[in-house]
Amino acid sequence: MNAAEEEVAGLCSDLIRFETVNRGEGDALPERPAAEYVAALLDEAGAEPVIVESAPGRASVLARIAGTDPTHPAFLVHGHLDVVPADPAEWSVHPFSGEVRDGCVWGRGAVDMKGSLAMTLAVVRRRLREGRRTRGDLILAFLADEECTGEFGSRHVAREHRGFFTGCAEAISESGGFSVEAGGGAAGRRIYPIATGERGTMWMRLTARGTPGHGSKPAPDNAVAEMAHAISRLAAHRWPVRITPGVRALLDGLAEALGTTIDHDRLDEEARRLGGPGRLFESTVRNSANPTRLEAGYKVNVVPGTAHAQVDGRYLPGTGEEFLATVDRLLGPKITREFVNHEEAPAADPAGPTFAALAGALRAEDPGAHPVPYVMGGGTDAKSFHRIGITSFGFAPLLLTPDLDYLGMFHGVDERVPVEGLRFGTRVLDRFLDTR
Repeated sequence: MNAAEEEVAGLCSDLIRFETVNRGEGDALPERPAAEYVAALLDEAGAEPVIVESAPGRASVLARIAGTDPTHPAFLVHGHLDVVPADPAEWSVHPFSGEVRDGCVWGRGAVDMKGSLAMTLAVVRRRLREGRRTRGDLILAFLADEECTGEFGSRHVAREHRGFFTGCAEAISESGGFSVEAGGGAAGRRIYPIATGERGTMWMRLTARGTPGHGSKPAPDNAVAEMAHAISRLAAHRWPVRITPGVRALLDGLAEALGTTIDHDRLDEEARRLGGPGRLFESTVRNSANPTRLEAGYKVNVVPGTAHAQVDGRYLPGTGEEFLATVDRLLGPKITREFVNHEEAPAADPAGPTFAALAGALRAEDPGAHPVPYVMGGGTDAKSFHRIGITSFGFAPLLLTPDLDYLGMFHGVDERVPVEGLRFGTRVLDRFLDTR
């Protein structure tokens, strides 16, 4: 076992113990203590990191490690230090204990994404100690605020520290490279989705206005009722299937890996039939708009003059205008909307050399690997780097046990990651960096 494999689980546990909880809208515990821990580890190995703050305590770590060829493009590995909240009463272990149990590291962030950060740290530290450098400069970014809009993290560094990323056009980050058992007639073959795109983000705040008055009197323009009707129409809408090029590439790859055909006219049914592999496309074949918050009134016998709601909107590449037109039609003329967050849908090339190198690194460590392109249903810091011309692939390699519901671990209870999976990931990541 090499040095990266030996220390990766311990690094993951240490990172989990930093309660970098991000509740959104500026309500977050500071990432600074975790950033200082990461910077110390990189500094010890000779990486010369810097800590940058967008606001007091909202810290990110940046490092640029010189390569062997100054003319070769730089490459970025980025990830986030913050996590979503966790209620200890719901967990089998304390969510910020970093406990190692049953062969797994448990805790909030184990998969999203402190396990990935631990792999990056372990691999980079080993490579520096052994004097191994990538051909181009290797840029590292350990970021604040991904679990909200990235305004205190990736957006800040992309805007205020853009010079750090000079000469960089590609990157890897979270949400890809994990194993999914093929099952059925493809025993011994594992699918590894490598993210080549994401749906775009439109988080919206809705407002309904009416005439305030006494709760006992008729209220023909009741703002709460208007909002309730509008939200009900939006929630009930069945968005049509749109097979984008990225999703089509995934469907083709899955069909080949599974030795089956996938009926593009019955994708909801096909997702259920295929089980784990089907979950890779079930949320990316159509747009979505989920109401997530409602706010109105202050007393039961007072009709309020305004009502508000928030909606998490996600749209496929090339469908933004259609998405908004549909939302406006469903909401009706009495509801106004504004963006809380609006991000385009980034995409990477599944036929290019970087995807091939990522796939090759997986196959080298797992002969049963079948890498496929994958479009994420959610979003990552890739969107911020997309703004400055850096294309990201989702690649945080893990070999998982068939019984672990990896996708269910994201923001879920009893989040955990296998120790052997982390060790596998360090080997894959090290192989891939040899190609840079």
